[in-house]
Amino acid sequence: IYESMNLSYTRGDEKDCVDENYRRMAMVLHQDPGDFICTDQTHTTNVRVITDVPSPEELQDVDAVVTHLKDFCLCVSTADCVPVLIYDKVREVIAAVHAGWRGTAADIAGKTVRAMVSAYGCDPADIRAAIGPNIGACHFETDADVPEAMLAAFGSEVRQYIRKAGEKYYLDLKQINALILRRIGVRHIEISEACTMCSPETFWSHRITQGKRGAQGAVILCKEERK
Repeated sequence: IYESMNLSYTRGDEKDCVDENYRRMAMVLHQDPGDFICTDQTHTTNVRVITDVPSPEELQDVDAVVTHLKDFCLCVSTADCVPVLIYDKVREVIAAVHAGWRGTAADIAGKTVRAMVSAYGCDPADIRAAIGPNIGACHFETDADVPEAMLAAFGSEVRQYIRKAGEKYYLDLKQINALILRRIGVRHIEISEACTMCSPETFWSHRITQGKRGAQGAVILCKEERK
């Protein structure tokens, strides 16, 4: 299940606003607010495999989570970065990934799939992935260091997702993450066409707001079958 919701910080007490939005999202998903497992994202490539209800300390400096637990909502937040949600339909294992450009260049999506393989014996051929809204290739303007990092990590094949314009570059992070997943054997990949900068009325964008923003929540869960 993929859901995206603005976690708004714009009115009243910040924590109360966020808690209320999680309550609403839980209601939509027919879950309890306490069922959300949310990472403390710091643009690392740390992947946490969750085998029991984690403490907040276990989720610090974590940008991807993997679990086999049913009825727990794995959640990552983004506001221009790439959310990647992953599901192994055979092993019934799920993962949620926060991939900024640094995490993308450091192969966090591939590292997450490898964690699923190592911890649960997943076969990438059984995995489905959803790549959510982020800052699109139309707006992700960078200096040379970002494309250089991608080329160093993934070779010339990634060049098709880099466009030079004067002294600047534009990158398609969605397609680069899809390339990473395909290279590791994932074939079923859905990619959102939405750009957070193109649709500020729908999504939060860090660049548009210059950091004065909330975030989107990308959520995946595997429900226990009810008999």
